Amino acid sequence: MKLFPPSVFLGLATLLAGCTTMNTKNSRPPVKLGVEVLFEKHLDLIRGKHVGLITNPTGLDSQLDSIVETFRAHPDVKLTALYGPEHGVRGNAQAGEYVAFYFDEHFKLPVFSLYGQTHKPPADMMTNIDEYMRSFDTQHTGKQVEAGMMNSVEVMVFDLQDVGTRVYTYIATMAYAMQAAADANIPFIVLDRPNPINGVAMEGPILEYPAHSSFIGLYPIPLRHGMTAGELAQLFNEKFLKKKVRLTVVPMENWTRGEWFDETSLPWVLPSPNLPTVESATVYPGQVIIEGTNLSEGRGTTKPFEMFGAPWIDGFVLAKQLNDLHLPGVKFREVSFTPTFSKFKGEQCGGCQLHVTERAAYQSIATTLAILAVVKKTCGDKLELHASYFDKVMGTSTVRESLERGEPVGKIVGGFAPGLVEFSKLRTPFLLYR
Repeated sequence: MKLFPPSVFLGLATLLAGCTTMNTKNSRPPVKLGVEVLFEKHLDLIRGKHVGLITNPTGLDSQLDSIVETFRAHPDVKLTALYGPEHGVRGNAQAGEYVAFYFDEHFKLPVFSLYGQTHKPPADMMTNIDEYMRSFDTQHTGKQVEAGMMNSVEVMVFDLQDVGTRVYTYIATMAYAMQAAADANIPFIVLDRPNPINGVAMEGPILEYPAHSSFIGLYPIPLRHGMTAGELAQLFNEKFLKKKVRLTVVPMENWTRGEWFDETSLPWVLPSPNLPTVESATVYPGQVIIEGTNLSEGRGTTKPFEMFGAPWIDGFVLAKQLNDLHLPGVKFREVSFTPTFSKFKGEQCGGCQLHVTERAAYQSIATTLAILAVVKKTCGDKLELHASYFDKVMGTSTVRESLERGEPVGKIVGGFAPGLVEFSKLRTPFLLYR
């Protein structure tokens, strides 16, 4: 199956990014995260103010110190409330699991959920926390909390590790929180972190807005967008939000666009339960598409998104068929696995594990579309593309329709190029790193 040759893919990535930067981590200072730059150079942004903090276990500095503890320990910072995205502030909830409000006895702070209670925080959740807590507890738990415990938030801070893929709810949480802060006239600060799969390569279709807008893809950006959260915040604020927020992005220092996370000196902390490694994040932009099918994407195994399959797949046959395609930068190995949860829980599945052999050449989205095309050809009607969710993931219905018609994957992937070139122009003014 013919896809873009690696030279074409790399040439397009270079064109879209403007330039790539070789890793020089051994010859320059280590990457300094936005949270570290905040405390070193920009403390006045939060000094003496009541802070609402959107974070999770990835909210750490380079020494693995928690931003929550750092904020609580600083005499000039008044940490007032925590706000959790999908998976929660503790990062212990599975994908799609309702996250409830609670009062954290360790942090001595209310922990509001932006994936359960609401997606967009209502004004009272920021500006009248006492009243909101009383109202929420009375309505949902029947309990009454004491008044006078909490103050109103005067500035919202966002510090989460994104994964470089549109289908990841953290950037939607950021966008909704920005909208809410704009409505409440509260400043919004993004403490920037690396794009773990580099800020050069972009892949996939541009989401068709508003027809395919959802919480797993709000705005018209590519599936693999090649931007940091701070850069996306600036783009969203200028181009997509109906009302601009008073936004400040605190950039990193010493990070370059061409770097992958493991080329920095930073410790990897899994951003969500099913992205445990940089390798899983590397394949995620394509393999997340499998969520919109009746194949297992490897949830419930120790290699989520790297493994895939179903009870009705012969992994030996599939691995040979896929390896015969000579897809750039990837090799397939037959596996047998039994998920402990999610699709096919407790059932033995046949399938494959992706082994990325050359990630600069590997095309995650083209590879997954090739997988689906081969499974469809081999297994026929056993493969199901769930139209509603598949199209939400892709941000368009055209990819599914093309696969169902049997169009060559190379043709489908080639159709993404014009949109990526236009998005490159759109994003350029908001890029913070070379």
